[in-house]
Formats: sequence, C-alpha cells, structure tokens
Amino acid sequence: MAQRITRAHKAREAAALHSSLKVDIQPAHLSSPPAIPGISKSRKRKGTTNETAIQGSSQLKDEPVTLDSNRKRPRKVIKKEEDPDEMLSDSLVSERFSASQPATKKSKSKAYGLTPGQTPYPNWPHPTREECEEVVRLLSSVHGRVAAPEKIPAPSLTASGCGEVPSVLDALIRTRLSAATSNTNSSRAFAGLVKRFGILEEGVGKGSVNWNAVRLAKTKDIFEAIKSGGLADVKSKDIKKILQMVYEENQARRLALESSTSNPPGSRDESSSEKTAEIARAEEEVLSLDHLHQMSSDSAFNALTKYPGIGPKTASCVLLFCLRRPSFAVDTHVFRLCKWLGWVPPPGHPAGLPSNAKKGAVFKGPTRNSTYAHCEVIVPDELKYPLHKLLIRHGRACSRCRAITGEGSEGWDMGCVIEGLVKRTGGRKGGEIEGVKSEEGDGDEREED
Repeated sequence: MAQRITRAHKAREAAALHSSLKVDIQPAHLSSPPAIPGISKSRKRKGTTNETAIQGSSQLKDEPVTLDSNRKRPRKVIKKEEDPDEMLSDSLVSERFSASQPATKKSKSKAYGLTPGQTPYPNWPHPTREECEEVVRLLSSVHGRVAAPEKIPAPSLTASGCGEVPSVLDALIRTRLSAATSNTNSSRAFAGLVKRFGILEEGVGKGSVNWNAVRLAKTKDIFEAIKSGGLADVKSKDIKKILQMVYEENQARRLALESSTSNPPGSRDESSSEKTAEIARAEEEVLSLDHLHQMSSDSAFNALTKYPGIGPKTASCVLLFCLRRPSFAVDTHVFRLCKWLGWVPPPGHPAGLPSNAKKGAVFKGPTRNSTYAHCEVIVPDELKYPLHKLLIRHGRACSRCRAITGEGSEGWDMGCVIEGLVKRTGGRKGGEIEGVKSEEGDGDEREED
C-alpha cells in the first residue's frame, strides 16, 4: 500500500531541499516588481511598474494584486539651454512673451474666424482687378483723386479722424471713438479728452492726448469727457481697459529688453537706439504701441484685435492709415456698397457656403467681417487705400447710395456715377430679397460685434 503523502510531509521535504542548496528565498512583493533586464531603475518608462506587477501576478492567481502608487517617481526633464541667437518665429515669440504677461490680465475671447490670406468665398471671383479699377475711375471723377499722403500729418486736436496720425496708440483710440457714430460726434468726444487730460509736449505722440493721464483717471471722468460723442458708456470702459493693457505690456517689454534674455514681438528688427527709446518711454510711463511698426501685418492685426472693443475694421484702419500697410477696412458704407456692387455673394447663393456645409444649408448673406476677409485677399493692394476712401465718400454723399434713402428721396433724380454697376437692396431700395433682413444702418454699438 502506497504511503499517504500529507501537506506536512511535502513541506518538510521542500525545507530539506532548500537547506541543502543554501538558497535564501525572499518573499515577493508585487508592489516592487522585479526589474526588467536591460532597463535600469532610473530609466523606467511610464507604465513599466504597473505592467510588470500584473505580469508577475499571473503566476499567483489566487493572491490579490496590490499596486504601490507611492513608488512612482516623477520623470526628470532635462531642459536644453536655448541659444540666445536662435531665430524664433513671430508666433513663437508672441507665445513666449504672452506667458510673461501679468496673470490678472484677461484677453478677449472673441474669435472672428478670419484666416490670413484666405477668403471665406473662394468660389466667388468678384471683384476682379478690372472691376476695382473701374470703380476707382468712376468715383474719382466725382469725388476727386485719392492717394495716400507721402508723410503722415501731425495729429489734429479738433478732428478724431480715422487713424492717420504718427502714434499707433493715438490712431487706435481715435478710431475706436469714431466707431458707430459720425465724424462730428467722434471729433467732439476727442476734443473732450484733450480739454480734460491735456496733451503730450514731446515724443512720437507729441501734440495729442496724454494717454497715461487718461489711464490713471476714473472711468467716470473718461465718460464725462467723451459723453457728447455718443456711446460714451461703452467706449469709456473700452478705452480705460485698453490703456491699462498697453501700460502693462509696455512694462513687460521694458523688463524683457533690459534683461536681454528674451525678445518681445517686434524687437528683433529694432535698432539699439529704438530699444533704448522704448525702454525710456516705459520708464517715463509714456504709453506706446509703436513697436507694431516692426511686426508683420498679420501679427500687428492680431495684436490690435485682442483689445476690448477693437474688431477687424478698427484694426484694419490702423494698419492702413497709421502703419501704412495695404488693408481693406470695411465700415458700414464700404460694406453696403460691396454688397450692391456684387463683390460678395448675395444671400441664397451657394458660393457663400463653405465646402463642408450641411446638405440643404442656405447662405444667409455676407457679414462685415467676411466681406473684409474676402476683399482683403482679392482686392489689389495698391487699390485698397483709394477704394476705401472713395467708397466711404460716395456712401455718405450719393443720394442713391446713402443708407437711408429711397426712390422718393430728395436728390434721387440726380443719378449715380456707378448706377450701371450696382444692384441696390434694402427696405427702401425697392430690391430687397424676400425674407432677408436688411443690414443697413449706421453701424453696431460695439465695433467688435
């Protein structure tokens, strides 16, 4: 009869065998899995600890698996030293510089959906160069020849204008004041700022408003200064926020320029004297955006539209009149005439829809921003300045092309020099498309809308 083998018997045999081999068996801890051959502990990849523990547990199915998360160590990141002479793109420099800005500053979240160099209506071929040249020729015969001045004039203290002044910041605030109101009203508001806060006696902004004094003032005081110009509640708040943002940016740029360890946007093309002047302005708290002269048009446009109340139209005006870059600014008059001239697709036309539009989608019509994006790409650069100025003059003066007019209005019988080129729409024009709301008016309350 075979001898019965018990558990105790097997245990005594195993102990005798291990003793004879002099093997010291250590208890296994699943929280400390055996190292994988060829990989040192200091070079473990993420996930190795957990994976090895699970593999080891396959041989002990009846035992619970416990992972010790406390043994995980953060992976060391060795930073590569940056070459101070390394050439960085404008976008990368802007990204790094933005990270150094005060944490309290909140950037505007408004997105305009504009892509530089791309039109939202690639299947709409108008206006052609010939069409642009014809409109310039016809309008010039009535309103006179228009050309950009060889030199930017000194700032006026009686007229706000559209930004054709030497100082970029001055141009920005003046154009913001002119939004959604008449020239008379905006000029009255600007004169109020001059009277209340004084003017600069020297520097690039010489002869214009002391913007730092405006920054330090209460919003209520700014409101009182510009209230005669219309929309003062909105504009006073925007101006106050813009000037504070510019001040903080100026101080951040000063620190960056003094440290010589980083290059704020636009500084790579500045001469040493220009950098010294920029540092001096910041130390003296003379607010400035003149570094935008050294930036590309796209970068300058993006820098301008981050400010509250500043949309594509205002940014485009600053580019065109102050920075002297080709840009097709679209205000309410330009927008109206671009639609009537057929330079953008009309409501209902399939060319207005994006390529990924849903089946059955209907184009509701162009907006001011989409009109800007389209014409910015398709209008020849050398015609953008005269077309902008002439379309505004005509939109204000022509008895048939003004916003508020109709066939029974005074002066309608005088005709229009571009009569054969336009198809007028609107509540009083006699040609409004059924079911489409007219977009005529003197502008939105906020420029960015």
